[in-house]
Amino acid sequence: MDWVQLWEITTLPDNVPIVLLILVIPFYTWYGLRQAFANDRLIDRLEADPEMAKTHHRKTQPWKPGWAREVQVWPYLLRMEFLVAIIVTFILMVWSITLDAPLEEPANPSLTMNPAKAPWYFLGLQEMLVYFDPWMAGVVLPTLILVGLMVIPYMDTNPLGNGYYTYKQRKFAIWAFFFGFIVLWLSMVVIGTFIRGPGWIWFWPGQTWDHNKLIFEANRDLPDMFGITSMLGKSLFGAAVVGLFAVVTALGVHKLFTWNAFNRKIYNRMSLIQYLLLQFFLVTMMLLPAKMVARLLFRIKYVWVTPWFNI
Repeated sequence: MDWVQLWEITTLPDNVPIVLLILVIPFYTWYGLRQAFANDRLIDRLEADPEMAKTHHRKTQPWKPGWAREVQVWPYLLRMEFLVAIIVTFILMVWSITLDAPLEEPANPSLTMNPAKAPWYFLGLQEMLVYFDPWMAGVVLPTLILVGLMVIPYMDTNPLGNGYYTYKQRKFAIWAFFFGFIVLWLSMVVIGTFIRGPGWIWFWPGQTWDHNKLIFEANRDLPDMFGITSMLGKSLFGAAVVGLFAVVTALGVHKLFTWNAFNRKIYNRMSLIQYLLLQFFLVTMMLLPAKMVARLLFRIKYVWVTPWFNI
């Protein structure tokens, strides 16, 4: 077990932002949920006391005698922003002095880095290339991610949670973001940074990155496992499997989305187009964990094989 090598990988200037990412995101996730739970407790108090709700709406703690009813921008907010700017500037100065810029020699076409990795913010896309065609992992799925983020305001019919943290009123949205961003995207960044070694081979933490290691694993397409050899048969079979996956996943999403009275109320406010868009993006998001399981556990490369694209 080569833990020294793991420490060297972790402390590389390129990987320091990822280490900070791993530490900072759980903290702010906890901090945001802490604020959301505090607001939910206050909401319950306001609903139980209509008189309090008239004067203490959307405050984490109700006003008490002796507290200032209003907090002025100056000096409170601007003083805090100024201190934060000084602290961040100091951190960046120390960072730039102690860590060398990860610059390397000019590119040599006769000597390729192994492993050749993209910058940390593109490592998720590079890891997706293991499970999808290049055009899917590099063009279609990133485009859907960007478009999906842009259409969220048009799909979201829940008027609550605007301007304040809340968990009780935004459970489905919070869990969808948690799964898509933290569980899927950040896990792929971590895998691409610490797990993928020479030849993009899977090395568990503590295993030595052996540049001479070769793994001969037979990756098969799902139609080949059923003895389907013709391109027409593979296309039809793959379309049926992907369609069945989409239907089952959509039914599961629908059940999760309407599992309580609050979510059913939001569901009834949505138009058909809004709901279909929601289902499309969530089903597409679930393609990634499904392909990861199929590839890593069952060595299935593609499920749907056609002359034009492979999924």
